[in-house]
Amino acid sequence: MPLPDVPDHAIEFNAVAADWRAAVRLAGAALVRAGAATDAYTERMIAVVDEFGAYIVVAPGLALAHARPGPDVRRDGISVVTLAEPVAFGHAHNDPVSVVVGIASVSPDTHVSLVADIANVFNDPRAIPALRAATAAEEVRAILRG
Repeated sequence: MPLPDVPDHAIEFNAVAADWRAAVRLAGAALVRAGAATDAYTERMIAVVDEFGAYIVVAPGLALAHARPGPDVRRDGISVVTLAEPVAFGHAHNDPVSVVVGIASVSPDTHVSLVADIANVFNDPRAIPALRAATAAEEVRAILRG
């Protein structure tokens, strides 16, 4: 399944976040701007980390912020936020995080395949540093396309 389009307004560079909650809120706000989710979805993404811990920090410097599909998801979507200063999420090995990818999906099947497809992008060890260094939306889209 190809990744959903990532519009310019779903990408934010060198954002400032005081902590992991603020970083997740930035990714959620980008999903809202893209029309993929509502603010309630952002709060659910934070609740997932509160409940289950920092498992969303899937690689050094990278968090995949997401929650289960629900009525607060309008369509499948991805957001990308790079942080001016990395923040700790509480992961033993992969902190601090400098790139947060927000994921919203409308169905459980889409959710599983979307997370897997995004994870595959990051099998390339150059992907996270490339995202961190990106300064244009087209660069981000090219990295996500592999």
